[in-house]
Amino acid sequence: MSAVLYTSDLHIGHPMVAAKRGHASAEDHDRALRDIWLGQVGDGDQVWILGDLSPEAESGLEWLAGLPGAKHLVAGNHDRVHPGRRNGYKHMRRYLKVFDSVQPFARHRINDVDLLLSHFPYSDPRTPQPRNMQWRLPDRGEFLAHGHVHSAQRLTSPREVHVGFDAWGRLVSRAEVAALLGISD
Repeated sequence: MSAVLYTSDLHIGHPMVAAKRGHASAEDHDRALRDIWLGQVGDGDQVWILGDLSPEAESGLEWLAGLPGAKHLVAGNHDRVHPGRRNGYKHMRRYLKVFDSVQPFARHRINDVDLLLSHFPYSDPRTPQPRNMQWRLPDRGEFLAHGHVHSAQRLTSPREVHVGFDAWGRLVSRAEVAALLGISD
């Protein structure tokens, strides 16, 4: 049986993120992430990256291209293909050479319960006036898996789980997301 895994905010090739995560260089950071990926993902698995693969499209896409698993991107504000970027659509073909799908959000079903996937949380507790409001899904009471917040906190509300690398240090399984949200898988 194939696994469904989630992650976000990998920030491949980003020296500041690498330093914050305790790596001497972006290259060390990227190698460590690759080792984690190879330890968790098999060829038949589905991996959903909820945004911010890399600030540099080419290096991030090259890093990801040879890794196992079917890859899907829910674009984040740092991804060149995000609809909020002025010419984001111009990058779609390049992204689709690596990703099986690219979209601004998605919906999964876990035992008849909807789980929305977005880079952004419903609201951002870090700032009183959150940015990117036009790209956030409206909170209509559904469960949400998201990234963006770069926090160690995994559950950002009773219905929102942060699947970002900063919170988990690895990819997160569908069963872990379901358990954290109280959804039977």
